[in-house]
Amino acid sequence: MWEKFIEVLTNVNSAVNGVVWGWPMIILILGTGILITVRSRVMQIRKFGESINETIVPTMKSVGKKNEGEKKKITGVSQFEAFSAAISGTVGTGNIIGVTSAILTGGPGAVVWMWVSAFFGMMTNYAENVLGLFYRRKEKDGSFSGGAFYYITYGLKQKWLGYVAAIFCLLAAVGMSGVQANKITGTMVAAFDVDVSWVKVMIGVIVAVFTGIVIVGGIKRIGKIASMLVPMMSLLFMLMSLIVILINVKAIPETFRLIFTSVFSAKAVAGGVGGFAFSTIIKKGMARGVFSNEAGLGSSVIAHSASETREPVKQGLWGIFEVFFDTFVVCTFTALVVITTAVNSGAYADGSFFGGGDSATALASFSNHLGLTGTIIFAIILPLFAFTTILAWSYYGEKATDFCFRNQSDKTRKIAVTVFKVLFLLLIVFSSVIESNLVWDLDDTFNGLMALPNLVAVVILSGQVVAITKNYYARKKGEKVEPMLSAYPELNEEFKKDIEQE
Repeated sequence: MWEKFIEVLTNVNSAVNGVVWGWPMIILILGTGILITVRSRVMQIRKFGESINETIVPTMKSVGKKNEGEKKKITGVSQFEAFSAAISGTVGTGNIIGVTSAILTGGPGAVVWMWVSAFFGMMTNYAENVLGLFYRRKEKDGSFSGGAFYYITYGLKQKWLGYVAAIFCLLAAVGMSGVQANKITGTMVAAFDVDVSWVKVMIGVIVAVFTGIVIVGGIKRIGKIASMLVPMMSLLFMLMSLIVILINVKAIPETFRLIFTSVFSAKAVAGGVGGFAFSTIIKKGMARGVFSNEAGLGSSVIAHSASETREPVKQGLWGIFEVFFDTFVVCTFTALVVITTAVNSGAYADGSFFGGGDSATALASFSNHLGLTGTIIFAIILPLFAFTTILAWSYYGEKATDFCFRNQSDKTRKIAVTVFKVLFLLLIVFSSVIESNLVWDLDDTFNGLMALPNLVAVVILSGQVVAITKNYYARKKGEKVEPMLSAYPELNEEFKKDIEQE
């Protein structure tokens, strides 16, 4: 019976996935990023230095310093904590296992399509953040709630579509947690060679327990945990990756040759299936790129919207850096590790990879060069990456649930959120024991469904993004113009006073 259910689920999902991740979606994702890029005059390049100087640089300088102003802000999270919560949802197994999977199935050329999706995705993410903060709502406790379903409902004024977006977000949250929990189990099993069902269940239970402890504290606790773990894990992963790449330094020229020469071709070109091969390369690269950096999904904006900042553009700049770091830095490190290792070891030949699946290949790339140390570090880093991603997506699902019951009583909203959290934790355990490829495929489908209404909204509201951006930079130049801080007059006035007092 169980096998039959899984078979039916796999077939249904395969059919839906084929439609959701067809060429229309690929065109919509790229087209949205291109549109915002053109309308902003390639802002991701023009303002890239500013996105660094106004985000990560001051944050690094403030490490260890006490900010007296922040002590008064007890209802929200700092810009960095909001960013950390958001990037913890993006920097996860998608950067390691997802990239490896894309390379194994789509070839080295899939890496280029990740870069392409990221370049334009930087502006898609920027636009999402700007719209998210502009249309967010203030709660009774002084905190903020925002996301794609808010700017669809209050920006596009399409309430029904806002509910659809929220429901798709719920599905994606469950799917993403499933992928992360599944890969935690897969990594531990591969690292310690204990492929036993009860062990997988125990790992799922442990992950669920720790997740429950953290998510009880809401976005503030998630932001604090993420701001501590994500920087440390990222630096450790990049250091470990750099060592492996340097060991394989002679394979770097061949690696880049393979990446760029495989963009439009593959071994499958022979036999008249070149169109399929080309499609697979792009789809795998784009799907995994979006899975990793989430630009276009409308997910990370939910965390960014909780930020205490009053300026939408300032949080938008964090979005540009977020996608750059996630894909151009972390994903590229993974790609170079996997491909240089395959080239040097002979695991890549005649256009094909030889060896195990995505988790085993990623693990072997480190353990073969760093021995037991590499295995242990990998077995620590990947689960922690996955864990912080689960935390972020639990919050996204929570806010989507809250939105669906927003017009109900406070008691009903709390009950609905509690029910979601319980189901979320139970599904973590369930996902730990089911087949890996099905989990990935299900979440690819959910991500695509979540992206559709969000991308439509971003395209239609792109003029609003441009206007808010121009307004911000006009004020920076000293021009006397009415600030565009919120879509709601009373909140706009409140934010104006807050900025004047700073």
